[in-house]
Order: sequence, then C-alpha cells, then structure tokens
Amino acid sequence: MQSLKTRIERDSPNYARNRADHEALARTLRERQSWVVSGNRQREISRHLERNKLLARDRIGQVIDPCSPFLELSTLAGYGQYEGQSPGAGIVTGIGQIHGIPVMIIANDATVKGGTLFPESVQKHVRAQRIAAENRLPCLYLVDSGGAFLPTQDRTFPGKDHFGNSFFNQCRLSMDGLPQIAVVLGGCTAGGAYIPALCDEVVIVRGIGRIFLGGPPIVKAALKEIVDPETLGGAELHTYKSGVSDILVETEEQAYQAVRGIFGKMNWPTTQTFDRRESRDPLYDADEITGIVPVDYKIGYDVREVIARLVDASEFQEFKPSYGTTIVTGFAHIHGYPIGIVANNGILFSESALKATHFIELCNQRGTPLLFLQNTTGYMVGQQAEERGIAKDGAKMVAAVACATVPKYTVFIGASFGAGNYGMCGRGFEPRFLFTWPNSKVATMSSETAETVLVDVRRNGLKGAAVTDEEIDELKERVRDQYDTQSDPYYATSRLWDDGIIEPAQTRDVLGLCLALADRVPPAPARFRVFRM
Repeated sequence: MQSLKTRIERDSPNYARNRADHEALARTLRERQSWVVSGNRQREISRHLERNKLLARDRIGQVIDPCSPFLELSTLAGYGQYEGQSPGAGIVTGIGQIHGIPVMIIANDATVKGGTLFPESVQKHVRAQRIAAENRLPCLYLVDSGGAFLPTQDRTFPGKDHFGNSFFNQCRLSMDGLPQIAVVLGGCTAGGAYIPALCDEVVIVRGIGRIFLGGPPIVKAALKEIVDPETLGGAELHTYKSGVSDILVETEEQAYQAVRGIFGKMNWPTTQTFDRRESRDPLYDADEITGIVPVDYKIGYDVREVIARLVDASEFQEFKPSYGTTIVTGFAHIHGYPIGIVANNGILFSESALKATHFIELCNQRGTPLLFLQNTTGYMVGQQAEERGIAKDGAKMVAAVACATVPKYTVFIGASFGAGNYGMCGRGFEPRFLFTWPNSKVATMSSETAETVLVDVRRNGLKGAAVTDEEIDELKERVRDQYDTQSDPYYATSRLWDDGIIEPAQTRDVLGLCLALADRVPPAPARFRVFRM
C-alpha cells in the first residue's frame, strides 16, 4: 500500500495562522472541560469530600485498570443551559477496562444538584446504554443520585427516551448477556432505586449507600411515619433483610476491590473480528493537523493531508481517485484495525455520491468498518445538478449509509450542513460514535445562506407590502445570530448531538479505542435495499 506524501509548507503564514486559530479553540475547550470537572460548585465539592466520598471521576480511576485509558463521553452535556447549574449534566459516562474487559461506566456526580437528573442526564445515560448494546459491553453503575430533577419532570419522566427507557435498556442488556453491576455510593431514591434493583450484582457501602422508593419526606407525607434514612433504606437493611444488595463493604475503596473481583471472575469471552495488523505510527505528526485545516470552513484544503496523519504509516489505498474528486474514499488501518474512509473534499456532486455509494457497498461486503470525515456544505443544487440526478444519486448514498451493517464512525472536522450531514453519517444515521472538532459547525445550512433564504421567504410572504430596509436588516441579524448560535459545536454537544468534542490531534487514538471495541462484535450480514437507476 502506498504512503501519502505531504505537500504542507510548515513555515508558511497560512500554516502558522491555522495553528494559532486552533490553539485558541483548544484553550477554550480545555477551560470548559475543567469547569465541568470542578467549576461553579466548590461548596458542594467540599461537602462531598467531607463525607469521605470520592468525586465521580476519582471513583472511576479507582475501579479501572491502573494506567489504562478512560474514554469519557459527552463531557460538556448540558453546557450553557440551566444557568450553569448542570456541569456535565451531573453524570459521567465513558469506557474503561476492568481486568482487561472494556466496560461502560455510568457514574452520578452528586456535586451537581445532589446527582439529580436533568433531561440531558437521562439522554446521556440512555446513550451510554445504547453504545454498550452496540459494542457488547458490560455496564457498571456508580450510583449516587437524588433521582429526577423535579422542575424538569415533564422532560425526564414520561416519554420513550426518558428515564423509564434506561430501566428498559437495563433489562434488555442483561437479557442479551451483558452484565449489569451497581455500586451504591449514595442515595438511590424513587425511580433511581431500580438501577441497583435491576442489576445482576450489587455492592453497597455502609453509611453512605441508601436505597428507597420513597425517602423519609415521602413516607412521612404518605403514612405519617417518621423514619431516618439509614433505617429506611441503609446498607444493612438491604444486605441482611431485603436482599437488594449482594455485598456490603465498609469503604469506597473496598467497594471497588469487590467490583474488580466480580469482573475478574466473570468468564467474559474474548473474540477477534478483524484481521488486525501491527500498529504503526503515521509518517507525519498528528499535531500538524491544526496547521492544515483552516478554522473557516469556507477555505479549502486537501483532506488527504488529514488522512496522512490519522492512518498507520500514512498508507492509504485510494478508491477511484480520478472520479468524483470532491469526495475521497479509500482503505487504510488505524492502530492496526482495517478502516474504510469517506472524507469530504468539497461539495457533493452526483459523481461524488455514486463513488461513495460504491465504496460503502464494498466495505460492507468485506466487513470493513467505515470512518466518515465530515466537512461539507451539502449536495450540489441548481438546474444542471437536478438534470444529472443529484436527488436520486444523493439518495443512493444516504441509503447505502443507512443500510451498511459494519461499524460506522463519524468525525465532524468542519462544516456539516443540510443533507450532507445525512449522507456522511450524521447522528440520525446511528454511527457507533460521533465526535466533533472545536472548529466544526452543524446546521441545516450556513448562517449566510439562511439569512438570504429567510429574507426572500419573508418578502414573498408579504405579497408586495412595503418592507423597510431597517426591518430587513433586523431580520438578517436575527437569522444570522440564531444560526451562528445553534451551529456552534458547544450548542450541539450540550444537547448530545455528538459523543463529545475532541482536539484534532486526539482523533487517531480515540478512533483506535473505538475500533478495539468493535473487534469483539461480528457485524451483521450485508444486505441492501433496492437502488433506483
């Protein structure tokens, strides 16, 4: 396989400017991630530690294998919402190894509103369970939660993807042979009591772990019964009398040793799906990506330069390099795992869509996972494009992505607008994982295009009535502000439209971790729907 040759001039002004722009974005990302971990709640953190309780991420560090990676997901969920009162949506999710077994870990952060659940908390919890199902991962729940955040109950309780769905998922995961383990490290109130009750095995810590369907205030209101929390639902009651807990320990540290003991004796099968090769570093430093990719998506570049810094030995067997050149397709390896790459190199024309469709079919037939590197303003429009069949050719690409049964991964490395989001495997097309870079944007269209379209719609709707320049300027500004705000990557990640924002240089290693999970799960047989001529 031939290695890609870089043409980047590292001493050029454009390279230096791009790096400076990306470094500014990276500083913002790191500051906001730090704020999620420890900002805006020093009093709550101090009180939590005074109770001899560990913080959520320290708990995870205690239970996973020493010096092993932890892939945290959706760190910035809830960011910019609830007047800054929901850092990380009050829950930490991610994948770590316990005795070499990849495990989905879901940990409540009790320093955020007592671990109560916002709508985004539930979305994050449910998303983690779906990832566990797709990648056949056991689940570990580190429970320390006050249940639903009552002021938002209408968006957390009754719907299909609300809190009840997490219990449904828990039952189905266990039914499918995926172990469900809980450690009770605080309150499990109301619906939260079902998290440990539905698990296969439960560890509870004396003095801090409590489980009850109705806490003391509810018991008092309903039965006029006065009872303290420990008597009502403490560790001894649930271990010696109710049987909800299986193992009682004295400290958190003992709890994590007990959990490691459970996973150490789990008899978890290890299989290998892919023809994995020895991992080889790219020929070029991944840190150079920030000098290659402009922050402004309207400035073009050759996406092969990005690929050369992601794939093993920078080797890339390009598919149909001379046809449909606004999309780049080809075969490579990342950390030894085979991968088929579909990367935007401009707007999507009919030829680009047909080429991508052909390539996706090939990967699906061969069982090769797919990686989509999104930077597109969408499919080509206009009379000529319509005559050439952009609608049906784009539909073929969309259908191929929807019907592909191999693992799919998506990274937004620039713009993700319009139907291009769908054809390049956006969130609605269920990639196994979707990550974004800090320079990315996702919307139906750019703010500039939306401004033009909506002003024209407004004028046509008035049917000849007089419109002042001031009204038009006000409408333009309002539309521009809306689209600039809602296409921002932090707006998207706050609402869990992705699995997290990552820095460009981290992309190769993050994808390597994701591919390692897929190596344990054979893909479903390849099948396709009928394609139009």
